[in-house]
Amino acid sequence: MELEERVAELERRMAALEGAERRAPAVSEADFWALEGLKAQLARIGDEAEGGGGVLFTGAVGLPTHERYEWQFGALTEQLLEDDWSAAADSFAALGNPVRLRLLREIVGGRRTAAELAELEGLGTTGQIYHHLRQLTAAGWLHTTGRGRYEVPGARVVPLLVALTAARP
Repeated sequence: MELEERVAELERRMAALEGAERRAPAVSEADFWALEGLKAQLARIGDEAEGGGGVLFTGAVGLPTHERYEWQFGALTEQLLEDDWSAAADSFAALGNPVRLRLLREIVGGRRTAAELAELEGLGTTGQIYHHLRQLTAAGWLHTTGRGRYEVPGARVVPLLVALTAARP
């Protein structure tokens, strides 16, 4: 193909792209495979017919550290509404601080030692960093692996990402 033909083809394709109407892709029933699976589970236990329902969280995650986690959790609506919600306050409070969220992000990303975290700008003094690490550990978002090393427990990686997803505007 000659240069003029290639340029003309590119111009035609650009014009088509610029004139294309931008719209959200259509959502089909197949896009709700997890929801359909939950509804089938609820029907099997007889909860859907009673109007109770439930929630399901699931994820398959690969981290920059090459760790992989697969996780799912489901709960019935009735159980969730009867639970003592104040029991979740410490866990939510631990996530309610920008420095703690940054610490979690850095730890998930591979910075695992207090020394590595202390080298980062904007996290405060070493004492402040340890204070935040203790708060996250007490709430179950972190655990120590010895000698100043921290990690997000495997069973908390996907829930952490679910909480962050739920908090998105």
